[in-house]
Amino acid sequence: MLFAIGIFPIETTIAQDRPNVIVILADDLGFADLGCYGSEIPTPNLDALAKKGIRFTNFYNTARCCPSRAALLTGIYPHQAGVGHMMEDKGPEHPAYRGRLNNNTVTIGEVMKNAGYFTAMAGKWHVGLQQGVVPWKRGFDRSLCAPAGGFYYGDHPNAKLFYNGILLAKRSSLLPKDWYSTDLWSQYSLKFIDGALQEKKPFMLYLAYNAPHFPLQAPLDEIEKFKKKYMEGWKKLREQRYKKQLKLGLLDPSAKLTPFNPNVPDWDQLSQQDKEKFDHIMAIYAAVVSHMDKSIGDLVAGLKKRKVFDNTVILFVSDNGGNAEPGPEAKYDGAIPGSSQSSVFLGQGWAEACCTPFWGYKHQTHEGGISSPCIISWPAGIPASKNGTFERQPAHITDIMATLVDLGKTQYPSTFGGNSIPPLEGTSIVPAFTGGKIKRTNPIFWEHEGNKAILDGKWKLVAEHTEQWQLYDIENDRSELHDLSAEQPEITGRLKSEYESWYQKVQAEPFKRTFKWFYNYKDAKAAL
Repeated sequence: MLFAIGIFPIETTIAQDRPNVIVILADDLGFADLGCYGSEIPTPNLDALAKKGIRFTNFYNTARCCPSRAALLTGIYPHQAGVGHMMEDKGPEHPAYRGRLNNNTVTIGEVMKNAGYFTAMAGKWHVGLQQGVVPWKRGFDRSLCAPAGGFYYGDHPNAKLFYNGILLAKRSSLLPKDWYSTDLWSQYSLKFIDGALQEKKPFMLYLAYNAPHFPLQAPLDEIEKFKKKYMEGWKKLREQRYKKQLKLGLLDPSAKLTPFNPNVPDWDQLSQQDKEKFDHIMAIYAAVVSHMDKSIGDLVAGLKKRKVFDNTVILFVSDNGGNAEPGPEAKYDGAIPGSSQSSVFLGQGWAEACCTPFWGYKHQTHEGGISSPCIISWPAGIPASKNGTFERQPAHITDIMATLVDLGKTQYPSTFGGNSIPPLEGTSIVPAFTGGKIKRTNPIFWEHEGNKAILDGKWKLVAEHTEQWQLYDIENDRSELHDLSAEQPEITGRLKSEYESWYQKVQAEPFKRTFKWFYNYKDAKAAL
């Protein structure tokens, strides 16, 4: 039986032919930061999901935090959703840059709630809470969220939490004593799932960790386990990760290791004091990632205890590539680095390893800036023959909405709340769960801070800020080492024309860059 909620028909049955769905978003996690993607950091729980599920080798985000969240939540490009950059509002004359989800969007919470799902959100929101765009008004039945990130412990000044729309006091009885945000998000996720089970509804949970975003903080005893493990330096770590990626089969051998960024200091030329400092920074980062994995393990254990794991789709991705901020010097402030009163940033040297084997980082549209791990687990829906396999079809963070619509057996609306809604830009990746072809008909586009790209089949046209367009055959040159723009002028021209049409459609605007430390493509090319 069908009945109408809002403007589109919804199936009223809550039978288990529709799976539960958990979308997990990591923050600033690089392509190579999980064990099952080449890392030495122990991530046994995510590795286990990958072993019994599938891993995408070519999953893409939008290169930055807020835009990726907007794209994930809405299924359209961030500029269309009003979040073409970050949270600054440029005013009504700049509709792509309002710093919040606009009214011409519908969220995964709204769509899945209208489909009969119990909807919940835990973690970092960062799409306009201060401007009134809040999860409890955008389709989520339950939520525990932070307006943005920038903290891990409750005694940090940025630790502001909203529980179902209520700002919690620092020592609220609803919060555990001495809580750590990664664990808090998982604990409340299970509470929200219990609410869905009580109501006998399938659930859709959006779980947005703020790990491993700066300021990097983790339990000190966990940091100690990783100290002195990184004294060989960032270049050796990158080489080790690349070898493991090849051994895993994650990369085709045609994907070569890009030249190490010449703007990053030579590890062997650093003082012993600096080596120990950078080793400690990477140890803190490893502890943050490892603890996130442990918390995901707690969530999975909770699902199994409740006997809902098998029919729950878990989709894990990251919002951008590895983070090189604030540059080669990193940041190492505080009497006890890694504690709640410290401020530690990973820096450019270790970001090279996070983005192995690519070049570019968060902000940029070469592969290092936009490539994400993507793990799909669904024991009841992914055949055993696909367990542990790699999916090499490209996918994008805008695909998540279309995928949820497909899983929920519902429809994406053309109007919602009296407002017109742009058509979906993403494509369902559900066919890939069983070895089928993703039915993508349009290219995938990127624009962030003047960095730009278009991917159409195997062809990727890309340029960083004011540099010239470069053309790559991604199927045979994933590392973007051989620019074919001069050899393939027709393809270059066609993609450039398509990109310019898209740029106008989403109302993107030029960006004036004010920083100089990012990956210098010309310097890197000179190292070839």
